[in-house]
Amino acid sequence: MRARTIVAATATALAAVAARDLVQKKHALLRNFPVVGHARYLLETIGPELRQYIVTSNDEERPFSRDQRTWIYASSKEENNYFGFGTDNDVEHMQGHAYVKQRTFAGPLPDLHDPQSALPSAKVLGGPRGRARAFRPASVVNISAMSFGSLSGAAITALNEGAALAGAMHNTGEGGLSPYHRRGGDLVLQIGTAYFGCRDEDGTFNLDKLKQVVASAPVKAIEIKLSQGAKPGLGGMLPGAKVTPEIAEIRGIPVGRDCASPSRHTAFGDVDSMLDFVELIAAETGLPVGVKSAVGELGFWEELAALMARGDRGVDFVTVDGGEGGTGAAPLTFADSVSLPFRMGFSRVYGTFAEQGLTDDLTFIGSGKLGLPENAAVAFALGVDMVNVAREAMLSIGCIQAQKCHTDKCPTGIATQNPWLARGIDPASKANRAGVYLRQLRKELMKLSSAVGVAHPALITPGDIEILNGDYEARTLAGVYGYKDGWGELGPRLADEITALLATGPAAGQEPIV
Repeated sequence: MRARTIVAATATALAAVAARDLVQKKHALLRNFPVVGHARYLLETIGPELRQYIVTSNDEERPFSRDQRTWIYASSKEENNYFGFGTDNDVEHMQGHAYVKQRTFAGPLPDLHDPQSALPSAKVLGGPRGRARAFRPASVVNISAMSFGSLSGAAITALNEGAALAGAMHNTGEGGLSPYHRRGGDLVLQIGTAYFGCRDEDGTFNLDKLKQVVASAPVKAIEIKLSQGAKPGLGGMLPGAKVTPEIAEIRGIPVGRDCASPSRHTAFGDVDSMLDFVELIAAETGLPVGVKSAVGELGFWEELAALMARGDRGVDFVTVDGGEGGTGAAPLTFADSVSLPFRMGFSRVYGTFAEQGLTDDLTFIGSGKLGLPENAAVAFALGVDMVNVAREAMLSIGCIQAQKCHTDKCPTGIATQNPWLARGIDPASKANRAGVYLRQLRKELMKLSSAVGVAHPALITPGDIEILNGDYEARTLAGVYGYKDGWGELGPRLADEITALLATGPAAGQEPIV
């Protein structure tokens, strides 16, 4: 009797679905194939998961392959991150694969078994321009810009505490300095086009508010965001429904009202006025000040380098974001087709400053899938001094690459403001994983440096890495990207300084990495 009731109820439900499918006009497939047509939409919904776990090979999936994610997960959990039975990359026929040329002999090198893996920057940030609060970053690997609002409070907390555990810096993103950024990690305060946290009611920049924010937290540097790899040249819209009292207070905007971020800055309108803005902020705060941008037309960079060559004004660092980057939501066209990928974009920017003889006078920071050892090594060989990691840091705290960042339905609670989903993150345990991942990446970079026979990844040169073109040609990075002799290398003074520093341990007065 009970079975017949269940069958009857099921048949009635299916008949109701069939009737609805036949009369609705929105989906032609369902009108022609009622009930069974829903299978197509189900498969479409779970398609990414099917491809991720069943269909694709270890190195096929994008933006991060299964092998890459596995390495990050294992590293962050302090598990065995080795792989067995050789590479499954098709290195005999693959185009664009980079390989590092190990040296047979080398001089004394740092201890590769140091569990703390201290790896400071080869350059003093703000030193060449004499900033009052110039410093040598204790870690060449730091956490990239991800705002509270884009990520949940629990995720920001985990990342900030992880940065503190690893002695790294944490970029606030353009969404302002939230309570979740105040968990012990040193900060890079990012100023975007909307000036969140340091703006007047009409959206214009307010210097006094900026100084108050800087004084309230361990801000080590200020980054002016001109554009980002995910959506360069495009502003954003924060819907009023997402402007909670908490976010409104942090960003300095009205509760419950739509907030549009302009695509460009209003505090300056060209390179000349931008440098005035940089020098004003540096003078008022004493902090190193730099800019972040994706790379499109080169006229901006050429003018910036030419004006800096005069010596009276300049940025302390340049963060180059690759077009393959992006942790949040972006239009598909912008994510796929606007701005250059990192290697090409950075090499052009670096060459512009190298032509002016300025490469030792500012710090180069790279971002855009550089949280993997091989990608980071290529970046250092091209002339990067530090790397920022974003999605890789998200993976270290539990991201599964569900690619739901734009829906507010991130299943792991990282890229969402949904309280029920965000509660899945335990900040304490995830902070430890983030810190371990950052240390492991530094340790891998030290291993690669040692293989090349140098003490620091900044000493890897464009001649130490070659790019394969199938099984018939290989060219050095210098040849691929048109580098001249000496480009991508530290000057002799800086090279000797960082080598000596690693030989003796942290400099006097430098905080130890714990």
